[in-house]
Amino acid sequence: MSIELLKRAPDELELAAKRIRQDLVDPTSDLPPRTSDLEAPIMHLTGHSAEVFTSKFGPFGDILASAGFDRQIFLWNVFGECENIACLPGHKGAITQISFTNDGTHLVSASTDKSLALWDLEAGVRVRQFKSHQSFVNSCDVAGDPAMVCSASDDGTIKLWDSRRRHCVTTLNNQYQVTAVCFNEKGDSVVSGGIDNTVKIWDLKHKEASTLMKGHVDTVTSLALSPDGNYVLSNSMDNTLRMWDVRPFAPTNRCVKVFVGAQHNFEKNLIRCCWSPQGTKVVCGSADRMVYVWDTASRKLLYKLPGHSGSVNDVDCHPNQPILMTCSSDKSIFMGELK
Repeated sequence: MSIELLKRAPDELELAAKRIRQDLVDPTSDLPPRTSDLEAPIMHLTGHSAEVFTSKFGPFGDILASAGFDRQIFLWNVFGECENIACLPGHKGAITQISFTNDGTHLVSASTDKSLALWDLEAGVRVRQFKSHQSFVNSCDVAGDPAMVCSASDDGTIKLWDSRRRHCVTTLNNQYQVTAVCFNEKGDSVVSGGIDNTVKIWDLKHKEASTLMKGHVDTVTSLALSPDGNYVLSNSMDNTLRMWDVRPFAPTNRCVKVFVGAQHNFEKNLIRCCWSPQGTKVVCGSADRMVYVWDTASRKLLYKLPGHSGSVNDVDCHPNQPILMTCSSDKSIFMGELK
């Protein structure tokens, strides 16, 4: 064998040795296959100067928006190097939640300065400010075209706004502070939650709470409508998520599933939850700096994802690809691909 090696040309020996080294140490051999178009399996976005309370993908998945205690909305590219493409100042208080319009051209933001704002994303300017709440605005949601906006506030009201007008269209009066709100699929009802621990469905025609869904034993911090419009996911400071049947003729006991694992703590942040685009997974942030992902059907905990060094306040799933976004009190945003 040694005689045969000596007879080889030096370049052949070098190629053979290189081939052996590659066989012994293949840098990609233990890595799972890529599942998204992200530049890397995990992308870390930094730039905020304070806690990030809310982040959302645009409806087409090409941009994302984030906002928080620094009172500014940042817009980022989702793919490539995830450049920060715009910064939208204007609010005088922390931004608690943001929501894109269906066509992706505008963004609505809710703030502790007692107002909401409508932003033109192409021009990068605020085109309308909604003022009527008497205290912090905790949550907002958008539905329809032209866009209707609903908002929830510590003043105990839920307000509806037409994006084409400055003044409030409808006010729904709740006895206690309202911390979360979302539209139903048709946009003719609003679902709310607050410090009274009850999830309520409001009939917009009669301006009253038509359905009360009890089960949580502490403040409801987030509501998310399922992709098929049949269920609402709620997160609560009692450290549970509940899945509610919001169809018109559902059984009396509308709570169909309970998910446990995600935590709340003394910070009392309004920690948000979301669904995957197909509704097969539910995701929630947590005060223990983890992100929890469950299988919807079995309630099995699929992932408990580390990475953040502060409370994970909001989560969102990409509309087209298996990408999960999280934002945190550590002032940063993570995007990571799932299997």
